[in-house]
Amino acid sequence: MSLFPSPAVDQFSNGYDHRLSSKRKFDDYALAFDGDQDFEAPLVPVRMRKDDHHHPIAAVSKAPPFAFPPSHIDCRPSSSDASSSSASCSSTRLQFFVRMFSGGKTMVVTANSEDTVKSLHERIHVMTGIPVFEQRLIYHGKQLQWEQSLADCHIENDAGLQLVGRMRSTDHPQTWQVMDDLVSLISSLCRGETVHSPTQSIKGCLDKFFTIAHKDNGKVASADLQIFMVSSAPAALVMLYISPIDGNKQCANSSIRDFLTSCRMDLPKELHSYCAPIALEFCKLLRKVVNEDSLYAWCRSTLSVLLESVSSSMGLMRTKVKGFTVQEIFPFFNELVSHLSEELDSSLYSTTSEGPSSSHFREFVAFLNPLRSAIIEQVESRIPISIDYHPLYRDEIRNLHLIFDKLLHKMKNCLIRVEEILVARGSNGDEFVHSGWSQYLSILKELNGISKLYQGAEEKFWMVLRNMKASLCALIIRFSRRDDDNQWLLEHKDVTDFESRRHLVMMMFPEVKDDYEELHEMLIDRSQLLAESFEYIARVDPESLHAGLFMEFKNEEATGPGVLREWFLLVCQAIFNPENALFLPCAYDRRRFFPNP
Repeated sequence: MSLFPSPAVDQFSNGYDHRLSSKRKFDDYALAFDGDQDFEAPLVPVRMRKDDHHHPIAAVSKAPPFAFPPSHIDCRPSSSDASSSSASCSSTRLQFFVRMFSGGKTMVVTANSEDTVKSLHERIHVMTGIPVFEQRLIYHGKQLQWEQSLADCHIENDAGLQLVGRMRSTDHPQTWQVMDDLVSLISSLCRGETVHSPTQSIKGCLDKFFTIAHKDNGKVASADLQIFMVSSAPAALVMLYISPIDGNKQCANSSIRDFLTSCRMDLPKELHSYCAPIALEFCKLLRKVVNEDSLYAWCRSTLSVLLESVSSSMGLMRTKVKGFTVQEIFPFFNELVSHLSEELDSSLYSTTSEGPSSSHFREFVAFLNPLRSAIIEQVESRIPISIDYHPLYRDEIRNLHLIFDKLLHKMKNCLIRVEEILVARGSNGDEFVHSGWSQYLSILKELNGISKLYQGAEEKFWMVLRNMKASLCALIIRFSRRDDDNQWLLEHKDVTDFESRRHLVMMMFPEVKDDYEELHEMLIDRSQLLAESFEYIARVDPESLHAGLFMEFKNEEATGPGVLREWFLLVCQAIFNPENALFLPCAYDRRRFFPNP
């Protein structure tokens, strides 16, 4: 069963109109015959893929799965036959020949003389699968126009018509050529044809693609990425991935990974909004044909990174914004919720469990942020939202609320379990806070953000934390880090105790590091303590004072931290000595002060 139905053997479809996915975009042309119907006359060349005999348009002799048998079509009257016959007794029944592309077969067609050229194109489409828009019929060196009848074109019995493909101009011929070569190469591999070094050949095409994209400026490079989508290259690579032929899966696996890695690492960040739809397309296609294997999980992770890169600068509207919508990414968000739920259950019943995966959590946040932003943008001033409210994203809003309830319930059970373990261990309970709980605070932070969207959800969230205060405080002391955003924990002081708040305050101070390479050295005369200390400090770069200080008094051998502490004490006493005041009051007006000379 074919995952990507197509009217021709080598054509891959990813939901785009063939008119967009075709590379052949050159101006119309005509074919000249030497004689009346001399099929041996040389034909005007048609620009196609290098392997014309494998091209989807060239492969017309192979009827597509949904095509009628040729014999049935040849004898079948057109839609206008009956009306033409009843309207005019002079309509003549014709039998003529339509020769396919160079190297193709010849079809025998019967029609009425009053039938239109367009109806003939439609019959050819039914038989061959070639879109009507891509067909051109040539007779006596002239292109037949759709609105003309066969009689207007002077087509007689046994006439010979030539079918050619339409070609239109394109602004990116190099990119189209590379994509055409890539899809043709993959098509050959899917048919089991021998290709020398297939992985390297595909990599060569992708390298050419990125070379072109790097040379182009931002606007043109974005068009290159859109051509990659329109050319059905993602569908072709996924078709290669599910191919049963030995080596094809490994080839596709490495090619997809190389392409998305280059998108993420090599292209400028401003192009990530054009890379994200490509990663989304890979995820959607793989999701249909494989269970959650390693490639699918990797593509979803890459999509989350790209979404994280672009979601800060744009919201996801219902209409497509650069290639994706809320409705398209919500299924992947649901998958990550399921993973987190399973991992929370695992940490609940097993003290040896690693708990929620940090990678799954990062992906969860990457998908959640644009979803939440889009909902906020849509409902505007209606936050907190009533579940009965039916905006544009009614299904997504309802589902996100259900996810909030589900995860909050699981987190409540986890906090209960944490408290049970701490009570059982008594004063030594902190020693048994295991790594499986490390993501609990981060998950609670995201649930706090979701709770602000819905009526009653915020009160429900904080009520759970108040009831689980002991567990929450233990998690804060054990797992909160300096680079975390812990401000949300201070919104309600009644869910924390003194020790946890003290720990949060200490996390605000920068971490002291002793890995500096150079020390700022000072040799101070005690009799000139303040003056010499000022001279040493005033003329140095402030950044150098962040490193260690090496302090030594003149004519004294003692050094080390004790001497440094003594120097700090003496300097502070000298600074605040009333006799060394920075300003002196005016003797006549105590409201005035003068610098102390």
